[in-house]
Amino acid sequence: MHKLRTCRGAALVSLVCALLAGAAFAQGTVPPPAQALAEMRADVQARADHQAYPIAGIDAGDVRQVLAGLKSIDHEEWAAAWSVMGERHATAARAASDAAQIKENWHQAWLDFHFGAWPAQNTPGKRADYKKAVEAFREYGKLLDPPVETVRIPFEGKEIVGYLQLPHGVARPPVVVSIGGLDEFKEYSVEHGSAALTGAGLGSLALDMPGTGEAAVPMEVGSERMIGAVITYLGTRTDVDPQRIAVMGTSAGGYWSATAGFTERQRLRAVVVRGGPIDGYFLADWQRKSWGTSEYLFGLKEARMFVYGFKDGEDDAFLKRLATFSLDTRGLLKQPSAPMLVVNGEKDSQVPIADLYLLLRTGTPKFAWVNPEGGHTGRSKDFPEDRITAQVVMPWLVSMLGPGAPSH
Repeated sequence: MHKLRTCRGAALVSLVCALLAGAAFAQGTVPPPAQALAEMRADVQARADHQAYPIAGIDAGDVRQVLAGLKSIDHEEWAAAWSVMGERHATAARAASDAAQIKENWHQAWLDFHFGAWPAQNTPGKRADYKKAVEAFREYGKLLDPPVETVRIPFEGKEIVGYLQLPHGVARPPVVVSIGGLDEFKEYSVEHGSAALTGAGLGSLALDMPGTGEAAVPMEVGSERMIGAVITYLGTRTDVDPQRIAVMGTSAGGYWSATAGFTERQRLRAVVVRGGPIDGYFLADWQRKSWGTSEYLFGLKEARMFVYGFKDGEDDAFLKRLATFSLDTRGLLKQPSAPMLVVNGEKDSQVPIADLYLLLRTGTPKFAWVNPEGGHTGRSKDFPEDRITAQVVMPWLVSMLGPGAPSH
C-alpha cells in the first residue's frame, strides 16, 4: 500500500485527491469514485465512533446519517450535507425550552457546520458553513460558565476578534492568549482549553491564527504583530493583570506562539508551543512527505495551501513562500525568549520532532515534554489531548502565572 502523493487528471479525480490525501491506495493509484467514497466514510465514521480528532464531540449517529446520504465526495455536496444536519440542531435549539437542550443543540450545530467547512473554506458552500458555525458557536458560548465575551480590537483598519473568558472570583487574573491552528479555529481553543484555564483561575482569550477564520491579518511573515496588538489591548483592561500574560499555540498556531515568545518576550510571562512548526517543517522535502500522513483525516495539502494563499497546482510558489517562515531563516532562534514550554510527540508526522529539539538547543533555556509514542502535538492512546492539557500544560502555566510566580 502506498500513500497518494500527486493528483492530476479530470476534475472529479482532483476532488478525490484533495479530499483523500493521506489515505492508502493499492499500488499508489487514485481509486475509483465509489471506492474513494467508501474509504472516506469508513475513516470518518471510525474517528466519530472513537471521538477522535478532528470530529470529537460530534454525535456519531449524526455522522453516520450524513455519510450515508453522500453520493460523492464533492466539496459542495459535503458542505450541503453537514449544513442540513447543523440546521436541524439549530432549529431544535431555537425551539427548546430546557437550558441543557438549548446548549447541546447549539453545540452540535456549531460542530456540524464547522465540519462542513473543514478543512479549508475554499468553496461557496464551505464559506457559508463557516459563517453558520461561528453564529452557532456564539449562541453556545453565551451558555458556557463563565460565558464567552466576544471582543473586537481595532487593528490596521480592521478588527481582531477574540473570545474572552475570565474566571469567577479572581480579581485581575492572568490571561492566556490561545492561538488556533490550521483547521481548528478560536472556537476550538475555547472548547478544548478555556475550561481548564478558568478552572485554574486563569483568563482565556482565544484568537484565530493569521490567515484563518476571522483573523485580521493574512498568513505572512510579520503577522505576529497581531499578537502584540492583543497584548497591548489587555493592558487597557482593568479586569485582568497585564503583567501576567502568556501565549499558547497548538499545531500551526504553535508557530505564532513561538514567534511571539521572541518578539514579545519582554511582555510575556510564559509561552506554550504544542507541536508548532519552527524550521524543518518549512522545507520542501518535509512538506511533500507530510502531505501523505494518515494522521490527518483528509485534505492536508489543500488546507495548508489555502491558508497560505495558494491554490492547487501552485506547489512551487507555495513551497518557495513557505521557506521564508523558518524561525532560523528569520534570525530569531538564537535570540532570548520568554520562558517557553515545548510539547510534541516523537512520531509526529505533520511537524518534524526535530523542530522541537532545535528550539531546545538554541537561545534561552526552555522546558520540554515529549511523548515517545506520541503523534502530532504529543497525542497518543495513553495521552490524549485533554490529558496533556491537564497534566502537562496547566501545571506549568499555573507555576508561571500564578501568585508568587517568578518574573523575568
